[in-house]
Order: sequence, then C-alpha cells, then structure tokens
Amino acid sequence: MEHVRLNNGTRIPYLGTGTNTYGKENNEYNGKLNGDFTALESAIEMGYRLIDTAISYRNEAGVGKTVKESGIDRKAFYLTTKIPVDDEYIKDKETVRKTLNQSLENLETDYIDLYLIHRPIENDEKLKLTWEVLEEFVSKGKIKSIGVSNFSNEDLEKLDKFATIKPAVNQIKSNPTQWNNEWIKYMLDRDIRPQGWGPMKTTDQHKDYLNKIGENYGKTWGQVLLRYQTQRGVVVIPKSHNPVNQKANLESLDFLLSDEDMVKIAQL
Repeated sequence: MEHVRLNNGTRIPYLGTGTNTYGKENNEYNGKLNGDFTALESAIEMGYRLIDTAISYRNEAGVGKTVKESGIDRKAFYLTTKIPVDDEYIKDKETVRKTLNQSLENLETDYIDLYLIHRPIENDEKLKLTWEVLEEFVSKGKIKSIGVSNFSNEDLEKLDKFATIKPAVNQIKSNPTQWNNEWIKYMLDRDIRPQGWGPMKTTDQHKDYLNKIGENYGKTWGQVLLRYQTQRGVVVIPKSHNPVNQKANLESLDFLLSDEDMVKIAQL
C-alpha cells in the first residue's frame, strides 16, 4: 500500500474504504443498522487499512468491532472518524470531549489516527472551541492527526487565525463531475492533504473515455480514475460492497499513468 506524508510527519495510506452504508439494511445510508459488516471484513481481508467512518454514519461501533475482530494489529490500521457540527456534539468544550471519548469507546481503541470536523462550523466560537479540544486530544496522544471536511478556502483561512495545529487533511468531493482542481491546488500549496470522497462518481461518457486510456495499461475506467487522483496527490476512499470491485480498486496503485494521460484526464 502506498502512503503519503501529512504535514505533522505522520503517513496516511493513499487509498482506503468509506463505510457510510456498511452495517445497514439494503446497504443504504439511512438504512436501519443490522450489524452486517461483511463488506468491511472483505475489504480488510483484501488489504485495506485506511477505514473512514463518522459519527453521523451511526456505525462507529460496528466498524470498531470489525477491526478488532480481524485479528490484525491495531497499529496496522488507519482509522478516521468525524464529529458532526450539531450542538449535541459541540455545544461547549466538555460536550466535545464527551463526543471524542465516545468515538474512542465506539472504535474500541486508545487512539484515533485522524479526526475530522465533518463540515464547516458557522459559529466562530464553536469552531474555535471544537478545534481547541481536538488539539487537546492530540497533546494527550488520543488523536494522531486532526483535520476538516468540506471546508472551503475561506473556512481554512478562518481556522488558520487561531489554530496552533494546522489541519492535516481536508476531505472534499472530487471526481470527474467536479474535480475541484483550484481547491485541491490551494491545499497542496499549503501542505494540507486533500482527500476525495465520492471519487467514483462519473458519467457513461467519462467511463468510455477512461476505458480507452485504460486499454494501454490493462486497467478499467475505475482504476484509471483512482490512479489519476492518487498520482496527483489526492487520497481516495472509494467504497464498495463487492469484493471484486474492492480488489480492483486496490489494484489501481500498481501502475503509473503517463504525463500525457494525466493531462487528458484533467480535461474531463
């Protein structure tokens, strides 16, 4: 598995799995929890170690249980979760501490590799207090890296005014329907690692185009798409319930796109 350095010196796998429909009826985001984490078990067996969950997914505990029962050393995994921005979770510092400790309990771990603020917090005071508690947990070794999700450049600049720890990651939407190139360049220029959610969303026209490029490498459109992202410095977290697709996604890391093909894909 390829890794990339974050601005605090730690390293994150370039490719992981999302989990927002794992452990739920009909594999639906809002489905009732059913405890079926077969898809995550399969991903772990395939070699996935970056596991991305969130409090709002309602499945932290199931993810934690599955990781623990895998029998693989905890240190081999890179666990990411996210705090919602509702008052229930960030009303004040003590509430944030309670939320973070609950994540640790749910994930059955002494530390979390990456903890993100799930979306921008409009209230400046609550943004500041939330970030300060995240920094506090870093100082205690309970969280290794902290970051954000869906933060605009302006949101990042607001955070920069008081943060003593720079966000290591900003998880944003990035796929051929919305590359967000300027956003990603802004982050890379400032040593904030972009992480793309929804990386496989595309159109049939795009798939045909990517498949033609993939013929030169013996790769599918999806593998070409994922490799384009990682090759340009974007960590990706594709999610699949299908072991065949899970394996194929991992195999996106065993080849390199030419500079010419990178330019072609960027023009989609």
